[in-house]
Amino acid sequence: MQAVKAALRIDAVVGDYVQLANGGGGQLKGLCPFHDEKSASFYVNPSKGVYNCFGCQESGDTIGFVMKVEHLSFVEAVERLAPQVGITLRYEGGSYVPGRQQGERTRLLEINRLAAAWFQEQLNGPEAEIGRRFLKERGFEREAAAHFGVGYAPAGFENLTRVLRGKGYTDKELLTSGICSEGRRGPMDRFRARLVWPIRDLTGEVVGFGARRLREDDNGPKYLNTPETPLYKKSHVLYGVELAKKEIARSGRAVVVEGYTDVMACHLAGITSAVATCGTAFGEDHIKILRRLLLDTAGSEAKVIFTFDGDAAGQKAALRAFEDDQKFAAQTLIAISPGGMDPCELRIAEGDESVRNLIDRASPLFEFAIRSTVARHNLDAAEGRAAALDACAPIVAQIKDASIRHEYAVQLAGMLGILDERFVVRRVQQVAQWAAERREGRGNVRGQQRPGQAPAAPAAPARPAFRLDARNPQQFVERELLKLAVQFPALVAPVLDAFSPEEFVTPPYAAVREAVASGGGVTAGAEAADIWVDVLREVAPDDAVRGLITELAVEPIRTRRAPDAGYAGEFLVKLRLQAVARRVAACRVQLQRLGPHAAAEQTEAVQRELWGLQQYEGELRSRGAAAL
Repeated sequence: MQAVKAALRIDAVVGDYVQLANGGGGQLKGLCPFHDEKSASFYVNPSKGVYNCFGCQESGDTIGFVMKVEHLSFVEAVERLAPQVGITLRYEGGSYVPGRQQGERTRLLEINRLAAAWFQEQLNGPEAEIGRRFLKERGFEREAAAHFGVGYAPAGFENLTRVLRGKGYTDKELLTSGICSEGRRGPMDRFRARLVWPIRDLTGEVVGFGARRLREDDNGPKYLNTPETPLYKKSHVLYGVELAKKEIARSGRAVVVEGYTDVMACHLAGITSAVATCGTAFGEDHIKILRRLLLDTAGSEAKVIFTFDGDAAGQKAALRAFEDDQKFAAQTLIAISPGGMDPCELRIAEGDESVRNLIDRASPLFEFAIRSTVARHNLDAAEGRAAALDACAPIVAQIKDASIRHEYAVQLAGMLGILDERFVVRRVQQVAQWAAERREGRGNVRGQQRPGQAPAAPAAPARPAFRLDARNPQQFVERELLKLAVQFPALVAPVLDAFSPEEFVTPPYAAVREAVASGGGVTAGAEAADIWVDVLREVAPDDAVRGLITELAVEPIRTRRAPDAGYAGEFLVKLRLQAVARRVAACRVQLQRLGPHAAAEQTEAVQRELWGLQQYEGELRSRGAAAL
């Protein structure tokens, strides 16, 4: 044990898992592999051969680190490290007997290592012509196949099984390794008549395999991976990471692609920081691997670039990756080629430079997520634009940098065709504020449930699921008019009953307006003023609206004089002017969208409506309530 420790520098061992930077005073630092953290608190002292994390208090020496990070016993950790420095182990009770006194993990690694070499040998045989042709058609020559360890699994049920049994491995070990599956007469080869890629961990050890179907009569899945084993956890591995880790650390850039051939294509085109997931979606454990390699801390200039096919499945995968964006400190980007080709197809069609250009032209993942979300809505309708804003505002609000967040808010206004950029910017700022309050534990104030916040169960919220802002001019008009409708229905009857429900655009106030209509309207309220509030509370759809009605019933009217018809008329006009302004803006957006090449009758119809609205607006301003 002491010989192994003395021969191995701890920073070299730790460096296989974590990018280390100068920590001062002869120390090195990086992101801890044992807990999730935003700033580096994991320190290594090469001269002492020890490590310590000031975040989670994990500490130890070289062997202790490997035991912890790989979940090994002491013996297995020593067995893992000894071959790296050319030390032959001898066990108590006599001389070293290969394969009999080793730990399970070491035995499984040996099985995978032997299998990988055997698969590579088979790629040269006559039966593997179909596999060599598959590789050649995708631009991969023999040298490329050798570099990535690509092999071939022959047809037949016991080719590899017999080889490994002959080397002394038990049936139980073969099944545990995942190389074999259970057949009627015992273990049989899992991979048959397929191209095989070895999947390695950060240290370069083979932990599993991915195999691609080649023949039409193969009824199995297109790609067949090693099942979950003591070595192989698909959510914990990235294909190509052992080849890419140095370039990822050097360049501060990781490229995430979708398949084995895409990794090969990228590396051969000079993008040697490319990796891929293995039969599963990119997830949190993959993020942890990349963050450690990138030294992904606040203020770093690290980048993670995702490449996805341009089809619906690719877009879905990209949006799923976007959901994890905030778990990176790095900037996340996406690269989708114009023709929807993956990197392998792009390299075949247009060459290595096109692959490099694809990665260099990557755009921010935020932009992609926003555009994809906007595309799901009908922007020709006011309702569609409002729904798109509701869906996109939380996305933009997630952007960490306030100045970049502001720029995207302005861009969002343009995408939606909303002329009032400041309105969109304020909306995004509001959502960002709610998110900050939730993180600080100040969310759900006075029972309000905010967008994106999980509702409290089982009690119903005490307020509608919307943040009411007393300083918002639009909301102030709606609230004041509803206070009149609840407290003094005769002042707004019968005019308010003729107003369209859509003229109340703040969701909680729209719900109260619906309750007013359900109770018979303000005309009915004026006739039974003494029970009007009780009627409204009775017809309210839930406790949230019921609570707001009660609040409106007791809140003072915002006038120094006693409320009268003049005051009520003033707010009826203000609400109608807001509705007219929204429709005017919608007409202008529609004209902008129609453009100079639209049919004349379409343009003229919109222009006529716009002219009529402007005339009506003028009347409202000059004549007041008499124009309603």
